[in-house]
Amino acid sequence: MEKLAIHGGTPVRTKPWVSKYMGSEELGAEEKARVLNVLEKKRIFRYLPDGLETSEASALEEEYKSFLGTKYALAVNSGTSALICALVAAGVGPGHEVIIPAYTWVATAAAVAIVGAVPVLAEVDSSLTLDPQDFAAKITPRTKAVIAVHMRGISAAMDEILAAARQHNIMVIEDVAQANGGTYQGRLLGSLGHVGCFSLQQSKVIAAGEGGMLVTDSEELWQRAVLYHDGAGYQFRFVERKIPAFPGQNYRLTELQAALSLGQLEKMPAILRVTRANKRKLVERLRRQPKIELSPVFGSERDLGVSLIFYVENEAKARQTAQALTAEGIPAFQVYDNQANDQHIYINWEFLLNKRDPWGGHFPWSLAEGSTVEYSADTCPQTLELLGRAVQVHLNHLVTDEDLQDIEAAVNKVAYHLL
Repeated sequence: MEKLAIHGGTPVRTKPWVSKYMGSEELGAEEKARVLNVLEKKRIFRYLPDGLETSEASALEEEYKSFLGTKYALAVNSGTSALICALVAAGVGPGHEVIIPAYTWVATAAAVAIVGAVPVLAEVDSSLTLDPQDFAAKITPRTKAVIAVHMRGISAAMDEILAAARQHNIMVIEDVAQANGGTYQGRLLGSLGHVGCFSLQQSKVIAAGEGGMLVTDSEELWQRAVLYHDGAGYQFRFVERKIPAFPGQNYRLTELQAALSLGQLEKMPAILRVTRANKRKLVERLRRQPKIELSPVFGSERDLGVSLIFYVENEAKARQTAQALTAEGIPAFQVYDNQANDQHIYINWEFLLNKRDPWGGHFPWSLAEGSTVEYSADTCPQTLELLGRAVQVHLNHLVTDEDLQDIEAAVNKVAYHLL
């Protein structure tokens, strides 16, 4: 086989790789018309008393309720805000512990600390989602909730997680930021736990730049989230409040952001049919390559197909493999590079490792008398070992069969020389 491009050979591919974005690639005339309509109405704040029947944010909530089959939805200004509102809705606060995976965006951990609870790190397995066995092992009498993160478009093992949570009366919050439109055993992600949280940030499946959504079947949880997302309680001008008042924040979504998101859920199934089909084809081809390892869930119903991840023998080979694939024209990266500061990996969450709050103290850990929760580089060794030897390539719905052939050729070429 011809020598590698990093050694002076001819690369497999010379034309640019596809964009790493998805929904934002589909923004066009429909979204432009909706945004212009908001500007023409000059009604950009959701809770103005006039025109409520044409609120864009309300319409977006109706879209999510219809799509997911949930009874309630709440539009907020970010996925992080959705997580915070979900935790408050679930009654999580000082003295509680919340189990989270060691591989997730830093906001998952930050949201827990912000509401005064202590994040407890649990391992991920080869699916890159929460390891159900380690989750169960980390449960203590202080555990109030678990955040099941559907990472890199892969759904977490919800049957096992829900079973353990029911046994211990633990609230289940789904973080669907990276897997909007995904399913688990035929059920849409976000509708399985007590609360589901979504992000509309640009790198997500559908996007508004920033924005988020919370869904639930519980009126009480929804009302608690509503009150926290808007301390002024504007929404309760129009529905009956059935909970005691408490102070909240301002996490409201603007009408412009909502207008930008409207209609994208309709586009999502078509987008995801392509990504899923591409991933299945790619996984079928790459399973023939004996020098790489693929999780059994990759290419299955649990996989949205928004990225290719495979494992090699060790961290050093993963670094070399990513560099070599990139030189071959397939941009790739090592998922855990100890020289990088990727905020998806717990070892880079500086505030957490140092138990530091914004004021120079140690809230909420200082309140957790008798707590044995500690953090170090060795807290989740299985996670670091897996991520260290994992190589990732971004995929989206614009990937063609020719692109898939280029990935296969590049992986095989690199495997021949390096693995």
